[in-house]
Amino acid sequence: MTTNCSNNCNLSDFKWLQKFGPSYSVKAENITALKSPSEFYRTLLDRCRTAKRRIVIASLYLGIGDLERDLVNTIKVAMENRRELSVRVLLDANRGSRGKVSSRTMLMPIMNPSFDCRVFLYHTPKLRGLLRLLLPERYNELIGIQHMKLYMFDDSIIISGANLSQDYFTNRQDRYIIIEDCKLLVDFYIGLVELLGRMSFQLTNKNTLTLDPTWEHHPYKSPYKTYASEARKQLIEYYNTHIIKYPTSENVTDTIVYPLIEFPPFDIHHDSQTTNLLMCNAEPGSTMHMATGYFNIPDIYIDTMFQKSLANFKILFSHPMANSFQQAKGPAGFIPTAYSYLTNTFHSKIEQLKLHERITCFEYQRTGWTFHSKGLWYTPNKSELPVLTAVGSSNYGT
Repeated sequence: MTTNCSNNCNLSDFKWLQKFGPSYSVKAENITALKSPSEFYRTLLDRCRTAKRRIVIASLYLGIGDLERDLVNTIKVAMENRRELSVRVLLDANRGSRGKVSSRTMLMPIMNPSFDCRVFLYHTPKLRGLLRLLLPERYNELIGIQHMKLYMFDDSIIISGANLSQDYFTNRQDRYIIIEDCKLLVDFYIGLVELLGRMSFQLTNKNTLTLDPTWEHHPYKSPYKTYASEARKQLIEYYNTHIIKYPTSENVTDTIVYPLIEFPPFDIHHDSQTTNLLMCNAEPGSTMHMATGYFNIPDIYIDTMFQKSLANFKILFSHPMANSFQQAKGPAGFIPTAYSYLTNTFHSKIEQLKLHERITCFEYQRTGWTFHSKGLWYTPNKSELPVLTAVGSSNYGT
């Protein structure tokens, strides 16, 4: 990903974002931030119970505990009670297939042929050949994953960084933003999920994987360039069609949503490019708050923060004791130590360059909890509140 800083980017009207995604006007009164994992879980259950037309879920994986089982059962009962209800689920193929009991086996109760239910399992085209055969199951997701966290019910959406497992329902702090009554935005995201689903494996009611009959490129058996080129083409066409159809309008409500994506295997970097442009063009004296569960900021962001940006930065990340890998077994247990090294190195550079008054770091620590929140908030100089925020699953990492 490369992005040149430009002084021609006017942050005040946000029209510069139109290059990267369509715009959807929503009302601020229809946006709510959930506060806790338990509230997130209760909301998922409630929305599944009351959805009348459609439930569409995109996540990294579904856990295998009792809470996850209750969630699946709630969806099953909803489909039994409302036969017109359609359900679509997009997960990562490798993470969702791990273990004898997996996301796939957990979803079998809703794979009844009489239901309008489809489950998509995205497999990164980067994991192939000997690497796929030799890399241990637990580590193959290092090569690439499906990382969107979108939870849609009729014409409302929860945009989050949280996955569907017990930790995320109990004691792993994340962000959860609900946008109500936003049909056009939900339609866009559902179309994106279904497009990615077409490029993914399809789960059958026998717990086997097949390819969509309209997609002829196998994610790890077809040539990589063939798969990636066609996937990129279709994703770019999808975005460009909606950018033309939904440009930024002068007659907007108080809030505009620009959906962005980041697909390195397909050379699509909308999220990272807009993030870097925002840093580059932030006005002097403005403030950018950033949060990430895993501190691994790429060099291009560090260079922008240190050398090019005129904004103040306040960065929140997890304390080693609040890192979600803290209790992991094997080599994964050393991950918090690795992140500590990265944060210490980053902080040393701040001190060395005497930037500590402009760039400040904070660590999240709460007994018994882990930290998985991520986001960005931009507050112009002399403004009391942010005017822009990024919501989603990006950790702002390499």
